[in-house]
Amino acid sequence: MVHPTSRGDYACGFHKLWFSANVLFPRLARKRSKPLVICPFCRFEDSRVIDSRPTDEGNQIRRRRECTSCGKRFNTAESSILLVIKRSGATEPFSREKVISGVRKACQGRPVNDDDLALLAQRVEEFLRSDGVAEVEAQEVGMAVLAPLRELDEVAYLRYASVYRSFSSLEDFEGEIALLRAEPSRNSKALKAARTQELIKYSL
Repeated sequence: MVHPTSRGDYACGFHKLWFSANVLFPRLARKRSKPLVICPFCRFEDSRVIDSRPTDEGNQIRRRRECTSCGKRFNTAESSILLVIKRSGATEPFSREKVISGVRKACQGRPVNDDDLALLAQRVEEFLRSDGVAEVEAQEVGMAVLAPLRELDEVAYLRYASVYRSFSSLEDFEGEIALLRAEPSRNSKALKAARTQELIKYSL
């Protein structure tokens, strides 16, 4: 029996065992590499894909499967998970509902409806996914809310920005208000018409 004496020896021994297992039991190795999809009817662990269609703006794939044991068909939904790294270091899946919950407090008393918030959360997720990364910091999620919220309602934007940009004095608010006044208003008729079209598309 060989007793490895260093990390390199352990690694070498592991790769030898892995190689031997894959050569001696190739079918077992292939079976373990396949995703486990259990038939809801007979509980068999193998099925074949009949049809695949993208849904939810391409963030999810809906598959039609057929069990290779009982022959019955069923649907599955596969989606890519965007993980959010919290301050504690723990991770959790990105949630549009949490974005809406956080923004809703800033929108209290403002002319913002549920459809507006749903569209905002969708835009935040699309922006975060556009970089192609699998994990983002929680602070990045909060900052990604600022641009679409500013277009939605400037008062709600100021409330939200005061938290995520850590406003500590009246001068911070005055400076941000000055920037808002310096730029053309984003709540123009053209923008409202574009938002209406996006809401119509989102509701279909």
